[in-house]
Amino acid sequence: MTDLWDDDPFDRAAVVAEYEEAGREFHRLLEQLDAADLRAPSDGTRWTNHQLLFHMLFGYLVVRALLVLVRVVSRLPAPIGRGFARLLDAGTRPFDAVNYWGSKWGAAFFPPRRLARAWDRVSASLLRRLRAEHERSLARSMPFPTRWDPFFAPTMTLGEVYRYPSQHFWFHRQQLSAGIS
Repeated sequence: MTDLWDDDPFDRAAVVAEYEEAGREFHRLLEQLDAADLRAPSDGTRWTNHQLLFHMLFGYLVVRALLVLVRVVSRLPAPIGRGFARLLDAGTRPFDAVNYWGSKWGAAFFPPRRLARAWDRVSASLLRRLRAEHERSLARSMPFPTRWDPFFAPTMTLGEVYRYPSQHFWFHRQQLSAGIS
């Protein structure tokens, strides 16, 4: 796994490489795992491997909404952005429930072949957006709800939001059942 978080300036090519690396691994896993592997419990979560794979995809899916959110909230006065982040943090319990059940239900509607197609679509869409981003846009930032995800920082730039799903992916990759390599 490439560690993108050590770079100080935003490195578009590194983010592209990380998406591509995660995509190769995601497809490899979907090809490798049989029905029993997919139904097996993951390590350290309440999800099966299949549900965890959907959750790993979900990290990329949610970035589309986060990009819009950062663009809007970054234009508001700072106290409003901080208040919005506090409001989101206050809603952590409902968010956790939606996150958990969404991944359980998502796996029910996304068999492996559909997961692969969804991955390809969302990854390609995010990479097109990233390639078109202006440097000033990548520097836009907003306060984030740090209780929602351990990879959310108190303030995140648009560039950091593009980096987030790969970090989320590799973290959860380690939680697939022990026998999955």
